[in-house]
Amino acid sequence: MSKDLTCTANETEVCCCVDVGTILDGEDCTAEVSAVVADEAALETILAHWLSMAESKSSEPVEVVEVKKQEVAGGIEVSGTYRFGCQAEGLLFQLALR
Repeated sequence: MSKDLTCTANETEVCCCVDVGTILDGEDCTAEVSAVVADEAALETILAHWLSMAESKSSEPVEVVEVKKQEVAGGIEVSGTYRFGCQAEGLLFQLALR
């Protein structure tokens, strides 16, 4: 019994592979990260860590597009949006923070 499996990505001849251009189109050079921290000191620490990590993955200066913070139960929710020179650098930044 065969199922018809279709994929919207451009598959290559090799099994289980996808053309990288299907995943990284070069359009979105921003990366967003978020966390919940205990206090203002931890907030400043994580923002410095994110910027340091972003700069270590980028070949050009990183632009901090936006930083938001909001008090939530258990601390402060912080999010940051960073713009990189290319989409791949933003992806490397996000993967490094996992």
